[in-house]
Amino acid sequence: MDHALIAQAAIAAAVAWGSGLRLYLVLFVLGMLGRFAGFDLPDALAWLSHPVSLGVSGFLSVTEFFADKIPWLDSIWDALHSFLRIPAGAALAASLFPDLGGGGTTALIALLGGGIAASSQLTKTGSRAAINTSPEPFTNVAASVTEEVMLGAGLWTAFNHPAVFLVLLAVFIVLTVILAAFFIRAIRRMLASRNTPAT
Repeated sequence: MDHALIAQAAIAAAVAWGSGLRLYLVLFVLGMLGRFAGFDLPDALAWLSHPVSLGVSGFLSVTEFFADKIPWLDSIWDALHSFLRIPAGAALAASLFPDLGGGGTTALIALLGGGIAASSQLTKTGSRAAINTSPEPFTNVAASVTEEVMLGAGLWTAFNHPAVFLVLLAVFIVLTVILAAFFIRAIRRMLASRNTPAT
């Protein structure tokens, strides 16, 4: 595979993955890179580098930064943004491949981007739902900071070592599938135990 295509795929995948964790921060970073770092944003995303867009995405990033560290507010925020992060990840991934052409190809990239965004969104939401059952706030704050560090490291790796990022993303997706299967089995056992009559 051509190195340029690997780099393009890694950035698109990283943006989709990051959207499932911190959509507004991803939009802000893309806008900043386009305005100040010479990153060539596609026409469909050029608006991200406009000062107004940077102001809005920056404000929403700061809002999410604090909302994400308050357990009850975090759960509400994640629930509301479940309907936004996944389609946004799909749209961003497709927008980063403007030269491929063809509706089928664009749809496939959007589907892959949405799937990647869903994997990070579901992992985040599922793990936070378990963490937020604890009355103390420190675990939630630690999880939030970990996600922010992961996002920063992931975006940096995608831009600087695209092949490495794609390998790490594949590992992340496999672990997500394993974790999802574990949660499903745990929920089934819990429901079965509740439906079993006491003797």
